Amino acid sequence: MKTRKNTYSKIILYVGLIFITAISCERDLSDDAEFATYPTTPDIFIDGFVGGLDYFPFGGSFAEAFSVETEETYLGSASMRFDIPQFGVSYGGATFPSTGPRDLSGYDALTFWAKASQGADINEIGFGINGDTNNKFQVTLQNLPLTTNWAKYVIAIPDASKLNQEKGMFWYAEGAENQFDEGGYTFWIDELRFEKLGTIGQPQPAILNGVDEVQQTFVDTNITLSGLTQTQNLGSGQNQTVSVAPSYFEFTSSDVDVAIVNELGVVSVVGTGTATITATLGNVAANGSLTIESTGALATAPTPTLPAANVISIFSNAYNDVPVDFFNAGWTGSTTETTDINSGGNDIKYYTQNNFVGIGFENPTVDASAMTHMHIDIYTDDVINGNFEIQIRDRGANGVINSDNNGFPTEDDADLRYSVNSLPQGQWTSIDIPLSGNIASQKNNLALLVFVGGVPNFYVDNIYFYN
Repeated sequence: MKTRKNTYSKIILYVGLIFITAISCERDLSDDAEFATYPTTPDIFIDGFVGGLDYFPFGGSFAEAFSVETEETYLGSASMRFDIPQFGVSYGGATFPSTGPRDLSGYDALTFWAKASQGADINEIGFGINGDTNNKFQVTLQNLPLTTNWAKYVIAIPDASKLNQEKGMFWYAEGAENQFDEGGYTFWIDELRFEKLGTIGQPQPAILNGVDEVQQTFVDTNITLSGLTQTQNLGSGQNQTVSVAPSYFEFTSSDVDVAIVNELGVVSVVGTGTATITATLGNVAANGSLTIESTGALATAPTPTLPAANVISIFSNAYNDVPVDFFNAGWTGSTTETTDINSGGNDIKYYTQNNFVGIGFENPTVDASAMTHMHIDIYTDDVINGNFEIQIRDRGANGVINSDNNGFPTEDDADLRYSVNSLPQGQWTSIDIPLSGNIASQKNNLALLVFVGGVPNFYVDNIYFYN
């Protein structure tokens, strides 16, 4: 079972064409006017594509992963076959959009039968990837377990009333994250369709993973709400939780003079004071809230001046960043929450309730052989409590990050641990860490950055290696 959050956050999705119809004149609608309706076709793949379907592999995926199988089926003459590459080769990932919108508002679930050549988990699977609407109603189920026997699977729709013009019928992303993760296997899907089961109920929507958070923030800051989920009972006694796009929710601010929130779940801080952001999904109040305490304007971090040729950037608007797998590893025992902030057009990461948190850039790792230092800008209003440690970890030749119970590297791994004993409150501090010590000879395979203890709440910007 995977433990990593947002396994394929770096997937490049296709962008659909947007058609605009120009209206040359205006006139009143007659009482007999009828609005356009769309087909309610529920079937997606039943011995073949139904109702007009396309196939778009994700950027960087193994495009040949999908094929139509005639030998292994649950029912009928054909099934969908997915051949997942071995670790280090690529991954399987694609979306299957309808060529025209469908009205899915009469259904409550996407269902299918599936089996695999070995026990496996599909990293991410769902529906709602639609280039025309920028994935407005995307749904993601993570770590779907498959067995070697055919079984029926259900992905509940968070709010079917939203899906009256939907093209995003089905999508998946699966691949081996390390040499011990499953890869080099096949799974099959058959009888893929939307259904009205009538057994799905007890909705429990949530924002911020159901937590009531309080954030001290600043005017002209944008905060993207995270942890948007819908949990429903499938009728079998099993509760299923899926990640859902913000447009399923209706957001409310208690004081629009302090903060407003749009359909995409972006909170804009417009004034000083306090405001609480809440939400509903399908007229059901969502668990979790965000209370904004705005105190003024946030100073910007120093603008980097090094030439791009001398920099490998992890996170900075000043440079092109390398691929990053996650900004919060979601490790067991970690209490750290991460929020995406945009202040004055500049992207910032905000870490709260921190005890330890990891930033991962393993796919691919960073070759910093020509680099001499790592730079990071940090801002906090907190008093540093004890030792704030920044760790830089490599991934050894075996392709796996190995640690003992205390977090120290084992086998062929190495790390650098840099202690920060003081951080001035209310201002940006630039930290430059020499890539020396036991990491110096293994900096060609850097994969992880860890913040440990010391400061519960802090902002970071401009994380990069440089010469």
